[in-house]
Formats: sequence, C-alpha cells, structure tokens
Amino acid sequence: MTIPIKKREFIHGKTIGENEPFFLIAGPCVMESKELLDRVAGDMQEICEKLGIFYIFKSSFDKANRSSVHSYRGPGLKEGITYFEFIKKKYNVPILTDVHETNQVKPLKDVVDIYQIPAFLSRQTDLISEAAQTGKWVNVKKGQFLAPEDCRHIKTKIEENDSSKYMVTERGTSFGYNNLVFDIRAIPILHGYDIPVVFDATHSAQLPGGSGNITGGQREFIPDLVTAAVSCGIEGIFMEVHPDPPLAKSDSTTQFYLKDIGKLLTRLVKFDRLAKEE
Repeated sequence: MTIPIKKREFIHGKTIGENEPFFLIAGPCVMESKELLDRVAGDMQEICEKLGIFYIFKSSFDKANRSSVHSYRGPGLKEGITYFEFIKKKYNVPILTDVHETNQVKPLKDVVDIYQIPAFLSRQTDLISEAAQTGKWVNVKKGQFLAPEDCRHIKTKIEENDSSKYMVTERGTSFGYNNLVFDIRAIPILHGYDIPVVFDATHSAQLPGGSGNITGGQREFIPDLVTAAVSCGIEGIFMEVHPDPPLAKSDSTTQFYLKDIGKLLTRLVKFDRLAKEE
C-alpha cells in the first residue's frame, strides 16, 4: 500500500504528489563532450514524449567525489554552464546538476532548475541552505550512511530557508564494505514525512570502491530495483544513461544503455499506473 504525499507544484507547470505519474531525471553521469550531451538529451526527450513522461536532463560538470585523484572529473563550471545553456535552448528541458561547494550555486542559478546535493554531502548545512535560498528545487541524495528518518532534518533545513521545494533521492545504504542495499522501507518512511521521493536506479546498483581504484556495480539488477521502487508510488526516477556505458568516463559499470531505456520505461509506466490507481 502506497502512502501518497500532498500534491504540489513542481517545475514547467508539472505537479507531483498524490497519484501524479513519475518524472524522470536522466542523462550521462559526467559531461564528456557536447556531442554526447546532445545525443542523450535528444533521444531521452523523444522517448519520454512518446511515453508521456516528464523529463529532466542531468549531467555533472564536475565529479568531485571520484574514487581516484586520477579519475576524469568533467569540464568544470564555466564550460559546463555553456553546455547546459545549449541543451536548454535546443530542447527546452529542465536541468539538474550536482553542486559540491557553496560558491558553485549562484553561477548556475540562471540555467539550472534543480540543484542536487550529492549523497556524501547530504548533511552539509551551508550547501543545502545556499541552494534553498535560490528559490529553486533542491534534490538531496540520501547519504549511504543515513537512516530514512534522518531526512526529516534535511527537510527542516530547507524549510528554515523559506523554501518548500525539496525532494530526497534514495540510492541504497552501505552494507558492510563495497556494497549497497536498497531498503524498500525507506520510501514509505520518507513519504510519512511528506517528502517527495526519487529513486536512483543506477547508483543503487553500485559496489563502492569494489573495483580497486574505481567504483564497481551490477547493472543487471537495475530493472528489478527500479521496478520495486516504482511499485511503491514514488514521485521520480533518477537514471544515468549512456550510449556505450563500458566506455563511459564515470560509472561505467552502472550507467544504463541508452538503447534499452525505452523498453524499461515502458514497463515502469505500467507499474506506476498500477501503484497509483484509486
């Protein structure tokens, strides 16, 4: 049995909560090239339009929390902004990206619709507050070390900055070393605090540090994990997608194949309708 949150205005005229269909946040993990972003955004927009899914583009201009100091991090803030401006102008889609430091927030204000707080920074009060003060939506990744009940404090931090534009992304919980487990109880617990819930289908399949100097993962479990989450009546899905994941410069073991995303989303739309029917 799902516990719906109250309906509320979202972005671009979209509403979320109660029995509204899920939205999708998707894109390549990190900005590898303008051409990659263009291809993924175009294909994802086309797929989501056919399926009636509200689409939000995601990519990172800087991956500051890489396992190795030698790992590719991205083009940086200045060039990243130009890429976002290109995608927004060409496809007219909302944009989400990560911020790691307070000084990254204001420069992105005119191009980003949703600020994302990485899981490792989910307790960083100054960063959350800075993002909330922009008046934009803030998506906080629930830290692998946080209980779902702890997320009520995240909600309070944002509300105390005169904003109600918050959501929390479930992305698995640390289970010993180099492993994550998705505890499905987190969804109704977060809904119990009237917090919109996004499920991170790709990071939940990670094996942190499980491949030596990079994070490993089990891509084959993504469809089952996200289907279980959708069956609980979540508000959104987060997925990193790539035309050729094994060649991706970040999260190569868990990014989902772009060619396969349409089939999976078709299935998830059906489960979503079943979970939310009156």
